[in-house]
Amino acid sequence: MTETTTPLDDEDIEFVTPPKIEAPEDHPLWPKVRDQLRTVFDPEIPSNIFELGLIYKVAIAEDNAVKVEMTLTSPGCPVAGTMPGMVDEAVRMIPGIGAVDVEIVWEPSWHPGMMAESARMALDMHY
Repeated sequence: MTETTTPLDDEDIEFVTPPKIEAPEDHPLWPKVRDQLRTVFDPEIPSNIFELGLIYKVAIAEDNAVKVEMTLTSPGCPVAGTMPGMVDEAVRMIPGIGAVDVEIVWEPSWHPGMMAESARMALDMHY
């Protein structure tokens, strides 16, 4: 499922950014890619995949091709077959984006400590 999100203020970026993501923060398209990733939701969890920490790495090439490495909460996740397509579709909506490649990876294994503070609050998982 995708939803719309409002663009982030500088103050909000840290709150919604997971602690372990690798991203091209200096690339001019990164804020748009990040915002689009925040529109993709796992239907079983009331938080988006970016804030859940399911996006491990984003690379944007010189031709604006985007490579996304992501994981799922578990290998048996019911949306395993559809989630990469949802991410691909969301990123492709950005004007100027080249090819999009989404890869599911299993290392490192996802755990709740990978979530942004916003996701922990939304899921009432404070620690």
